[in-house]
Amino acid sequence: MPKHWRIANYDADCVAALQQAAGIPAVVAQLLLSRGISDPDDARLFLDPKLTGLRDPALLPGATRAAEIIYAAIQAGDKITIYGDYDADGMTATAILLRCMKLLHANVDFYVPHRIDEGYSLNNEALEKIASQGTRLVVTVDCGVASVAEAQHARDLGLTLIITDHHQMADQLPPAAAIVHPGLPDGDYPFDGLCGAAVALKVAWAVCQCASEGQKVTDRLRSFLLQAVGLAAIGTVADVVPLIDENRILVRYGLGCLKSEPNVGIDALLRSTKLHDKPRLAGDDLGFSIGPRLNAAGRLGQADLAIELLTTESMQRADTIAQYMEELNLQRQTLERSMARAASKQARDFGDPHQAPALVLADHDWHPGVIGIVAGRLAEKYCCPVILIANDPLGVKPGIGSARSVPGFNLHEALAECGDLLDSHGGHAAAAGLRIVPGNLDEFRKAFCKIATEKLRDEPRQTDILVDAEASLQMLTRQTVEQIESLAPFGQGNSAPMLCATEVRLTGAPKRIGSTGRHLSMMFDQYGVKMRAVAFGGGDWETELAGIDGPMSIAFRPVLNTFRGRTSVEIHLTDWRVE
Repeated sequence: MPKHWRIANYDADCVAALQQAAGIPAVVAQLLLSRGISDPDDARLFLDPKLTGLRDPALLPGATRAAEIIYAAIQAGDKITIYGDYDADGMTATAILLRCMKLLHANVDFYVPHRIDEGYSLNNEALEKIASQGTRLVVTVDCGVASVAEAQHARDLGLTLIITDHHQMADQLPPAAAIVHPGLPDGDYPFDGLCGAAVALKVAWAVCQCASEGQKVTDRLRSFLLQAVGLAAIGTVADVVPLIDENRILVRYGLGCLKSEPNVGIDALLRSTKLHDKPRLAGDDLGFSIGPRLNAAGRLGQADLAIELLTTESMQRADTIAQYMEELNLQRQTLERSMARAASKQARDFGDPHQAPALVLADHDWHPGVIGIVAGRLAEKYCCPVILIANDPLGVKPGIGSARSVPGFNLHEALAECGDLLDSHGGHAAAAGLRIVPGNLDEFRKAFCKIATEKLRDEPRQTDILVDAEASLQMLTRQTVEQIESLAPFGQGNSAPMLCATEVRLTGAPKRIGSTGRHLSMMFDQYGVKMRAVAFGGGDWETELAGIDGPMSIAFRPVLNTFRGRTSVEIHLTDWRVE
């Protein structure tokens, strides 16, 4: 699909003023301004955030009340069950509260619903099972705020229920002893972007304060909380919440905590992912190495093992689980590649997928735990909404579907419009899930594609590349790129800076690299300044680029690359065009 470069506008006078006042390079000043940061003090704080910037848990609606109930239950010896979720955010949130309560000698266990058999959030059957096993207090993490009927059922069973969540609320709040949520209607918390693990961290912090009888916690609990910051960082990156405000602080310091103070399970994960010897971790390490392995366990019905890994004190057990999770991740990757090929072929069978208003594809061989990943990749590839449905092999149960969208198309609204053809559906604008009986598939496909045609009629069929600033290769000194990297951690809401340069020429032919030749290495020259570039996944550009002998414009991300003890600046090529 064609790519459209959207280059950010800037005011040269504002750039110069911030550059001088904050003592930073012009390109860094422009990048900060593009993030809405113009005050020199705010700029310095953004480049060097402080852990003390995390707000006290007493400010988070419901956290103090929840902590008091939890600590009272611990002291009374009541059995407590932490009810989690099967994704990386839910697992890390569960692990945080489980480790906290075990440190305080609580009678505690956990329950995570099976992704396929039970689905997301509270369910009555699980609550009945938990109650029958003697639990008095149930604490949800990363779920529950929309489970109004289930919360009432918990009350009818005699369970005390605390809900900690960050998701969209229903029209009414569930009946619970306490609800901890950064966006509660009557609350005034200044940042509603916390993930489930971050909310769990705040509750654990408040419980530690109760146990320490004051705001300052004991050294043992402080050490735990620092490890918990690392777990919250994993949940924050994996759940793709905006990396601004407290989330930025959590990830910035969490990355350091994961390296300097890892628990036994995290240490095993770092070794199994070959991250143990890396000098420092980056957000991408959580997003592309740690998070996917945890999610692979959840997608393939092994969330309990992932939580055990994050909470075990046995190095041998941690190594065993970490290795098994490595195998699960490889299995997930194999399933994903196989499904992507099958889905792409099926899409072509319907016609040219690049021209389709939307894709609704189904197969009884697809794994329900992986369809969301593949749907997202196809939506990005074909620039249209995609729904993949894993049909029941026996045709008895409804098919399980996962949907991913594109800018300008609200999935939640679209599914509601044709909801009469679905068994159930839920989600938000960009991602959603559904269940559908096979007999309704063809009619649903027609209805959904018709809605997409109408909604996306005026939307350009293209991929946008957002360019923060133009910069010459000469400007990209090691010191400047180090300051650019101070804008990290990068992710949702704080993307890694994208730059562009003009009048750039290739020196020599590009070369395929990597075990499969999927990537491309080349050298660029701009006015006598030469710099190595790597195009990840750009192997197919080899022939086209080799035939260009004139000037080019390139869109890229500058990075520092350390090889054999020598650090140099190189660029990761995102796109190019001939001038």
